[in-house]
Amino acid sequence: MDDHSGKNRDIIIGAANGRHVKQLLKMSNRHGLIAGATGTGKTITLQILAEGFSQAGVPVFTSDIKGDLSGMGMAGKANPKITERLNLIKLPEFEFQPAAVEYWDVFGKKGQPIRATVSEMGPLLLASLLELNDTQTGILYACFKIADDDGLLLLDLKDLRAMLSWVSQHAKELRNDYGNISSSSIGAIQRKLLVLEQQGADKFFAEPALELEDLLKTDEDGFGKINILDATRLSAQSPRLYATFLLWLLSELFEELPEVGNADKPKLVFFFDEAHLLFKDTPKSLVNKIEQVVRLIRSKGVGIFFITQSPMDIPNAILGQLGMKIQHTLRAFTPKDRKAIKLVAETFRPNEHFSTAEMLTQLATGEALVSVLDNKGRPTAVEKTLICPPQSKMGPISAKMRKQYMLMSELAGKYQQTIDRESAYEILHARAEKKAELAEKNAQKLELEKQQQQEYKRANKKTSRSSSRRQTAGEAFMKSTLRSIGSSFGRRLVRGLLGSLLSGR
Repeated sequence: MDDHSGKNRDIIIGAANGRHVKQLLKMSNRHGLIAGATGTGKTITLQILAEGFSQAGVPVFTSDIKGDLSGMGMAGKANPKITERLNLIKLPEFEFQPAAVEYWDVFGKKGQPIRATVSEMGPLLLASLLELNDTQTGILYACFKIADDDGLLLLDLKDLRAMLSWVSQHAKELRNDYGNISSSSIGAIQRKLLVLEQQGADKFFAEPALELEDLLKTDEDGFGKINILDATRLSAQSPRLYATFLLWLLSELFEELPEVGNADKPKLVFFFDEAHLLFKDTPKSLVNKIEQVVRLIRSKGVGIFFITQSPMDIPNAILGQLGMKIQHTLRAFTPKDRKAIKLVAETFRPNEHFSTAEMLTQLATGEALVSVLDNKGRPTAVEKTLICPPQSKMGPISAKMRKQYMLMSELAGKYQQTIDRESAYEILHARAEKKAELAEKNAQKLELEKQQQQEYKRANKKTSRSSSRRQTAGEAFMKSTLRSIGSSFGRRLVRGLLGSLLSGR
């Protein structure tokens, strides 16, 4: 095998017309696309690319929608179909071997917990995640600005809910500096937060937050770690949270990684499965943000590969930035399908030996139309390519084996226990309690002064009662004071419990 720690190793995608089709490492930060109908081999193509990058010493991050990629932690096994394909492709030094994997899971069940804070996510992504209208989005932005101005950390969902409640209660005071704040709009945001929490977002918005360095690791042999996010539950239960999380991760990489220029190989390769979820019903402002990240992140050495059913799922401004294109077969059942196939064909550089549009419907499973960038960054003519088999296991890993990998990981225990440090919820709650105690003390003082005045008047008032049955001013004062203290204690206790619940809504 090649020296993985330092030598560049271009990735063999497959074979066409008796020669290998390769993805050049130095062109891999120009991004790419893997497309095709369900069941046509997109996951296997993703797998062999991830293996290739890993063996070249490049870390990989990929989501696992169906659980099939989890098997990469084990070596693959030969079968007649794989043997036949290997004989056709003639791969040099092919051997079945496990990949260097790290398992992640938002829910912490099938991998290391992966989290972010509300502040890190920011109002733009949160507004998209919650599907807020323009008015609600403006209020969310104001809420973040008020929190920043007051030095309040928004770490988890209860911080954000507490901040929204506080803003609603002080809307009149805040109007001049932050604009009109509607209680009905805040109520709508609060309800959407509750729905998001029920979908499992409370597991994601927490600390300790992910440290990006943990996605950029290599193993002791110089193989890049393949970070596999289990998204079987997340993508089905909350597809918008799934897409928003991956976009947040991309933006964090863009903000945190240094410029690398024209490197010989990427610093990280990022596979975005079910990419259509990123653009479905997404506001124009956010699509523009995604386009900007895709365009600029290549200078940070990050390659992005979108996986979806059709290139038409990707906006044209982003599709035009994708250097590598791998298209598995498409179905042509309806006039709409045939029109889509024609449009897809136009995204490739033509091959004079066949019709791209016709070939798109004739590809067998494991075959694809492939166009890559050459040494000068020019797209090659599309070629019908037989895709390589992976060296690691195809399909899911057992729960027992996955657990063993998690326990053996160098990250085991780092993210397991959540941390709930002092942030907006705790600070606002403490302020409310202090304000309530001060109000209670003032009320006690006024009540006491009132009682003293009443007792003084009674003491000077002549009555016909016997002195033996008369209550002295001192006795009345003591009884009144005890009643006041008892009543005050009871009100404070009730108020404390209600305050905790109200501020925690």
